[in-house]
Amino acid sequence: MRKFAENRGNLPLIAQILLPVLVTFLCAGIVLLCGIRPFEKVQTYLRVAFMDSSGTSTVSGGTPGLQIVETEIDTDYDGETSTEGAAVIPRYGSQYAIIEAKSIELYAPVYWGGGAELLERGACQTPASAAFGSAGNSVVSAHVNTFFQRLDDLQTGEIVTVYTSYGKFTYEVTEEIAFDASDKSYLKKTEDDRLTMYTCEMQLFGSSKKRVGVVCKLTDRAYYIDADTQMTQQTTEGGTTVS
Repeated sequence: MRKFAENRGNLPLIAQILLPVLVTFLCAGIVLLCGIRPFEKVQTYLRVAFMDSSGTSTVSGGTPGLQIVETEIDTDYDGETSTEGAAVIPRYGSQYAIIEAKSIELYAPVYWGGGAELLERGACQTPASAAFGSAGNSVVSAHVNTFFQRLDDLQTGEIVTVYTSYGKFTYEVTEEIAFDASDKSYLKKTEDDRLTMYTCEMQLFGSSKKRVGVVCKLTDRAYYIDADTQMTQQTTEGGTTVS
């Protein structure tokens, strides 16, 4: 330690001033990189692990009127299925799906709605888009520094699986996309049945005006015949039910 002090005393004055500053910036950079919030994924898994026996958990507080409902989704359903059935639209703020892409180790809850509080807990589906399994464009987004951190690693031909309380749906990546935040063309309704997933372009400092993601085509519908959807349903036209 004494030797280091002596050596430091031999450094030019400007070096003595800059050295602590550089060390401080280096340490701050390391802390920033470590703080890209992977702990939020762990928090989600812990919430799922400690749900009550009913399989649902309601969280209040935060935004007035917003009730966040976490629902246990069965990803190992082994009962009878059908290619025909009805999608179920949950109440705003409710989790109603798990989205999985094994090639990028993606496994995230999906909430019906949007906003900062829901995005802290998982991916969010735009309520104006089609419910999973129904006709049209299902649009899902999440933070790039949490659940969609590796979304831009998804490649054409890879598989994305969505599990809901009413069925399992399989999608195949057909297009890798990049667009400006102001460009809403990928988020609009479509004639074909697809899944659009997107997130912000990764930036270490500040926010990005670029979005990256994938478009996937729906390749398989497997509606559960005897599953408990855990929701009160009212049948509507178009093969969709609303809680």
